[in-house]
Amino acid sequence: MAESQYDSLPLREGGGAADKKDDDSKGVKLQAKMSLLNGITVIVGSIIGSGIFISPTGVLENTGSINLSLVVWVASGVFSMVGAYCYAELGCMINKSGADYAYIMDTFGPFLAFMRLWVECMIVRPCSQTVVALTFSVYALKPFYPTCEPPYTSAALLAAVSICVLTFVNCYSVTWATRVQDIFTFAKLLALVIIIITGIYMLALGETANFTWDNTQTDVTKIALSFYSGLFAYNGWNYLNFIIEELKDPVRNLPRAIAISIILVTLVYVLTNIAFYTTLSPMEVLSSNAVAVSFAQVHYGYMAWIIPMFVAMSTFGGLNGILLTSSRLFYAGAREGQMPEILTMIQVNRLTPAPAVLFVALLSLVYLTSSDIFALINYVGFATWLSIGAGVLCLPVLRWTQPNLVRPIRVNLFWPIIYIIATIFITIMPMIAKPVETGFGLIIILSGVPVYLVCIAWKKKPAVINKSIGSNRRRVDSERTLLTEPRFYKSGAFTRLLQKVLVVLPENQ
Repeated sequence: MAESQYDSLPLREGGGAADKKDDDSKGVKLQAKMSLLNGITVIVGSIIGSGIFISPTGVLENTGSINLSLVVWVASGVFSMVGAYCYAELGCMINKSGADYAYIMDTFGPFLAFMRLWVECMIVRPCSQTVVALTFSVYALKPFYPTCEPPYTSAALLAAVSICVLTFVNCYSVTWATRVQDIFTFAKLLALVIIIITGIYMLALGETANFTWDNTQTDVTKIALSFYSGLFAYNGWNYLNFIIEELKDPVRNLPRAIAISIILVTLVYVLTNIAFYTTLSPMEVLSSNAVAVSFAQVHYGYMAWIIPMFVAMSTFGGLNGILLTSSRLFYAGAREGQMPEILTMIQVNRLTPAPAVLFVALLSLVYLTSSDIFALINYVGFATWLSIGAGVLCLPVLRWTQPNLVRPIRVNLFWPIIYIIATIFITIMPMIAKPVETGFGLIIILSGVPVYLVCIAWKKKPAVINKSIGSNRRRVDSERTLLTEPRFYKSGAFTRLLQKVLVVLPENQ
């Protein structure tokens, strides 16, 4: 890239400007600071957000009966575990931030990798963050609106504030962000433990009348849609793979964190749903936008406010987990030259990918203009499982094309094949049941094709364009290994301006 005023800055030990060290562990780069416990809290904190508190309604609506809805919750957990098992091999074999984006890049090349990145950028991550932020605000405002729903404007404003606060935390310090994740993960587990203990007590009293197969849905497309809501609640099981470069001893800690987290979350989700149904009838669940609040109002009397408070904390932690990992995905995409160069850069004092964090936050704020949470969930579900299915497909393809890659974990091919077949089912069936919503999601996905052709495939852009925005193409040798000098062909004027405003530099290679 063109030399900027920061290129001559020496690097301070521990992050910033001072004496430059020859040791590669110092400098402007992401550092491995996350322990096994941090990894578990990232996964659990990212998964347990809004899903368990809003998805019971969506699952029950499409299954018809409580018993079938519980089957869907268990099956969704098993499905997520199989996917996570496959990702454990991929993560230990391809030790790069970006998760399935990095895997698709290495397996299928830049076009499909860009389409995966585009899906995440335009739909999955901003939609997920918006859903979680809106759920946080609804539960946080519930004590002030005990008999009605909070106004959407108020909820959207509080959601925007929560996104902005966590954006500051993630820009300021990785340590702060992981501490927020740890604290709020334990808070959300406490809330769910309270609900589960209450449910166990109700079961002991014989409250099992609601557990029937009455009104069970037989339409296969409806059942497939129920998996969208169920799997949305498990969304986040692959998030640790996105920040694997910041995890200590990933070969040891990644599979352990995944296994512990998914088993814990599945157990908690199933027991929480059982607790809800000991008290709430199917009609009460379907008519409630805040199932946990309805449950608390029945059991906790004047202390019912504690559940909305804990749920708000839960979703706040989930919001932080999405922001923490999403920024690393965009950072990884920019590092491959498929997103604006500024997103590869690290804040020189804080050693955080501040431009990528800000980019994620801005996209999420745009999605706050939509008030239909369940439509957002459907968009997210369609795009997510299409993309993750492509990520899992990398595993058998790499077994065939690159058999000599070091694989610390080796998954039986039966599991990725089963996962891919199930992904095809839950992707195609909703196209029949919800053609408008899935069609809209498909249009957004395909809109990435002209973007790729113009911004990446078009190598000889007019000089005026390159002068203003720069070229993000990176020099590579014959084996696609990045060359360190020069890192970029040229930075545009706008990129240099953002560097000065945000005080950021490209990562040391």
